[in-house]
Amino acid sequence: MHVTTADKRATFRKLHESGCFILPNPVDVGGAKALQHLGFKAIASSSAGFAWTIGKADNRVTVEDVCQHLAALSSSVDIPVNADFEGGFAVEPDRVADNVERGVRTGVAGLSIEDSTGDKDKPLYDRALAVERIKSSRKAIGDSNTLLVGRCEAYLWGITDLKLVIDRLTAYADAGADCLYAPGLKTREDIAAVVKAVAPKPFNLLIGGSGLSLKEAEDLGVRRISVGGSLARAAWGGFMRAAKEMAEKGTFGELASGYSGGELNKMFS
Repeated sequence: MHVTTADKRATFRKLHESGCFILPNPVDVGGAKALQHLGFKAIASSSAGFAWTIGKADNRVTVEDVCQHLAALSSSVDIPVNADFEGGFAVEPDRVADNVERGVRTGVAGLSIEDSTGDKDKPLYDRALAVERIKSSRKAIGDSNTLLVGRCEAYLWGITDLKLVIDRLTAYADAGADCLYAPGLKTREDIAAVVKAVAPKPFNLLIGGSGLSLKEAEDLGVRRISVGGSLARAAWGGFMRAAKEMAEKGTFGELASGYSGGELNKMFS
């Protein structure tokens, strides 16, 4: 039975109603299909992971690059895809809205908007502007049923002010964000505090720094877990170890740790 975009969006919203689920981040169609094959209920794109596949640094891709990537991912699987849409590829709320409309047309089931500027001297947009960017994104999504994720990037930029994070996330929730996300949180106490503050709306936890398991995150009230660029870095780790061994030693031992080609062909057949 053909699974429509509307089906995926309805399924995605249902996943956020209770429990906790893992939202792994593939970097290409093959990875997306593999994760569906393994039984994951939804996936998310990775801005960094995708950028590296086309030889660019994170936050150096264009909205055209990303929308083509999102359309490819969304059309390749029957499970929902959440878009890492960075900061909307614009500063002004109306331009962010235009890009969000483009993102929604790719068929994604969810889409996140960050509040980071990329400027280390002033890493976050002013609060009022950040809120307006979420409001404009909400309006652009319209009645498509695409889930909007509001992200506060403070901790990733070294601003470890939990009060600021909670203030921004609750403001984003009031502005129309359906799910809230603050990558970089590490302690159980901070995670629990944010979960409580944004409730009843769901909270997305980035696993990597926290080291929690799915069960431990669920016990803290986390609704979904993503891994950002971690799967991409794991794949690059294997690639670079093997390539460096060949380049520096002229030996091929690392190639033995590769995944079975037969199993890959079986999975994709």
